[in-house]
Amino acid sequence: MGSSFFLSEELQGYLWSSMTPLDDVLTDLREETAKSLRDVAQMQIAPEQGAFLTTLASVMGARRVIEVGTFTGYSALCLARGLPLGGRLQCFDVSDEWTSIARRYWERAGVADRIELTLGPAADSLAALPPDPVVDLAFLDADKVSNPQYVELLLPRLRPGGVLLLDNTLRNGTVLPSYPATDEGTLVTIELNKALAVDPRVEVVMLPIADGLTIARKR
Repeated sequence: MGSSFFLSEELQGYLWSSMTPLDDVLTDLREETAKSLRDVAQMQIAPEQGAFLTTLASVMGARRVIEVGTFTGYSALCLARGLPLGGRLQCFDVSDEWTSIARRYWERAGVADRIELTLGPAADSLAALPPDPVVDLAFLDADKVSNPQYVELLLPRLRPGGVLLLDNTLRNGTVLPSYPATDEGTLVTIELNKALAVDPRVEVVMLPIADGLTIARKR
């Protein structure tokens, strides 16, 4: 299951004990994901990351949020909980199996009415969105090879001051030159990290939370 990879087990436990405890909905969702989807359960975000998403959406007053890569719905649930009355979260994923779990927990948490889920290739769905810069917050946690395309589709649709979040930007440390990165997702991530750092359209900071979380604020 998700955690901040660079922390020791003891320090990770301390971090979790020092944040607002997870409620039964989040706890049960994590447990069901771990039991029913063992081979891919690590795709679920870390608890501290979920808490961060809720807090960020809330402090931004985000009303229009997009998520690319929903999996079993933990991050979407956290984002939806940070929305004000009338706020909307639009999710894009390709798996009906995984998102069927998400739908059950969104209903249980009382946030299903704030979430719209679209199944299919995310790039096609994003390209079909209105071009107006009205998106407050976007979270990318899907296939890393497509992230450059997702970024280019989302940045024009972010409002000035809007925020784009990219997950897994440290790739468990394999972005470092000392690692012989060979998988395409890591190689693409390395190049995108470099490009975003000097992109005049955004202000960027990378946080060492979970597997690396990049925050790009549109100028």
